[in-house]
Amino acid sequence: MKLGVFLVLFGDRSFEEALDFAASQGVKAVEIGTGGNPGNKHCNPDELLENKTAREQFKKALDSRGITISALSCHGNPLHPQKALAKADHEDFLKTVQLAELLEVPVVNTFSGCPGDHEDAKYPNWPVAPWPNDYQEILKWQWENKVIPYWSEMGKYAADHKVKVGLELHGGFSVHTPATLLRLREAAGEAIGANLDPSHMWWQGIDPVQAIHILGREGAIHHFHAKDTVIDPINVNKYGITDMQSYSNMLDRAWQFRTVGYGHDIKTWADIISALRLVGYDYVVSIEHEDGLMSIEEGFTKAVRNLQSIIIEDSSADMWWV
Repeated sequence: MKLGVFLVLFGDRSFEEALDFAASQGVKAVEIGTGGNPGNKHCNPDELLENKTAREQFKKALDSRGITISALSCHGNPLHPQKALAKADHEDFLKTVQLAELLEVPVVNTFSGCPGDHEDAKYPNWPVAPWPNDYQEILKWQWENKVIPYWSEMGKYAADHKVKVGLELHGGFSVHTPATLLRLREAAGEAIGANLDPSHMWWQGIDPVQAIHILGREGAIHHFHAKDTVIDPINVNKYGITDMQSYSNMLDRAWQFRTVGYGHDIKTWADIISALRLVGYDYVVSIEHEDGLMSIEEGFTKAVRNLQSIIIEDSSADMWWV
């Protein structure tokens, strides 16, 4: 495995400065934003798609520092019921896939998106309860008319460009659990897989190790984020896991994101790394910082140190004792 970082953390630095800092901390791979919520500060597809020289310079900046690209990321909502918003995120995805092929990047990360509850809706509707029965009807309509048709087409598009799609399992979107990912993968093809982030498993009550086993046995983990979550044992009893308070209201929230090792101990993270190796994932562990108690630089460097102590870098050896 390789230790990586989601380079959008350093959006206040130039591309070269961000790479230098990542390399100085021992990072071997970067995940780069190309649009959508991550933005495209370090990688503008419109510029790189049109200019071969610019692409060569872009790759040289990485190669000269011994860094590879683990994924291009354009997290958005291509299923948004407002057509203009959906179109912008859809076009970001298409361009990102095209650029990934040219740069020989194997994975494009994004969200599945979430539709509205009918054709003329204005806002996404995320059903999370089976009753009243209206919610089941909404969910059925969304998957049959929006989610499966769109990703069946986009899965084929990605495969045609020799790219895999890593959907981040994230609350608020149609694909947010191992089961919903596998449901879509069965319908849309094996180009569709997970960008698995344990932090989003924990707050949904899902054990990340078990999620790794469930998805890994199907070869459905395309990329992996390293981010932690802590659940407040008192506040969760008041607000529940679907706490709608702002992330900035950290003292009262039921749960909050933390840097690696500050929500769960290193043994838990070692179990996660071992589970990834057990199911055959031998790719990048990409650090994402969303810890409101630490600066980006401190949260990132602490995550690096914690992960360096447990990440399995070498290929497994023959079992000489068998």
